[in-house]
Amino acid sequence: MSLGRMALGNASSVKEFILLGLTQQPELQLPLFFLFLGIYVVSVVGNLGLIVLIVLNPHLHSPMYYFLFNLSFTDLCYSTVITPRMLVGFVKQNIISHAECMTQLFFFCFFVIDECYILTAMAYDRYAAICKPLLYQVTMSHQVCLLMTVGVCVMGLVGAIAHTICMLMITFCDSNIINHYMCDIPPLLKLSCTSTTINELVVFIVVGVNVIVPTLTIFISYTLVLSNILSIHSAEGRSKAFSTCGSHVIAVSLFFGASAFMYLKPSSASEDDDKVSTIFYTIVGPMLNPFIYSIRNKDVHIALRKTLKKSIFT
Repeated sequence: MSLGRMALGNASSVKEFILLGLTQQPELQLPLFFLFLGIYVVSVVGNLGLIVLIVLNPHLHSPMYYFLFNLSFTDLCYSTVITPRMLVGFVKQNIISHAECMTQLFFFCFFVIDECYILTAMAYDRYAAICKPLLYQVTMSHQVCLLMTVGVCVMGLVGAIAHTICMLMITFCDSNIINHYMCDIPPLLKLSCTSTTINELVVFIVVGVNVIVPTLTIFISYTLVLSNILSIHSAEGRSKAFSTCGSHVIAVSLFFGASAFMYLKPSSASEDDDKVSTIFYTIVGPMLNPFIYSIRNKDVHIALRKTLKKSIFT
């Protein structure tokens, strides 16, 4: 079926969409394919490696690494939902069925909201470890961590279901060409030939809650952490405390900065800006997180050396 024929649309809802991808310039398609293929491979290897290290090393079985395990798992799933479909667009016309598009949208929303709250839980964990060290084992007990994980999943499910149901309620009949590399909410709403008022309201509420609440929680946690760190008289103690929080602050800034720009920006912003900002928190972030959390992490270095020794001598 030709692009022109599929783009015309008719009175009925379309059954499939065309994802235009990141760029329409032919000379960039192959270089970008290999670039993002490399990013995806690094992301999979990095996150899988961190997951394996945490599982195999008992000294990493603490609340901090429990949430890091969840973050790596989420990033692995997150990038797998987005990147393979994006890579298809660099080598051929990227046609996705309506059902596949809605499925990608659901899992994208689920994992992106999960990431918001996992990062929030990690900030609370650092607050508990630095500001209430004597009560840390009680504050971040196994039961508490499990309940927080369940809460993360519930928030992800509620947000994903809300967005997906609202998207299923609208009709696409004017065009089926999505000017994006994935089925995201803003480009899909532009194709609707029915009212999107409810969808826009749901986006405003769900995105507002899932950005503002975690952001405020993280800000308050780190304000208290910083206040506590500054009261530490030992330079070595302050340095150690800063190092345990620094990597998380970088990851939070990258994720929330890009996602807030994407969904809370003025409507006059260009679609190319949308694609670039989305790349940062859907593709680049999941690749960088394993390195952000492991480069200066002595526990991870020790775990890696032990695991490599075991694999060499067995």
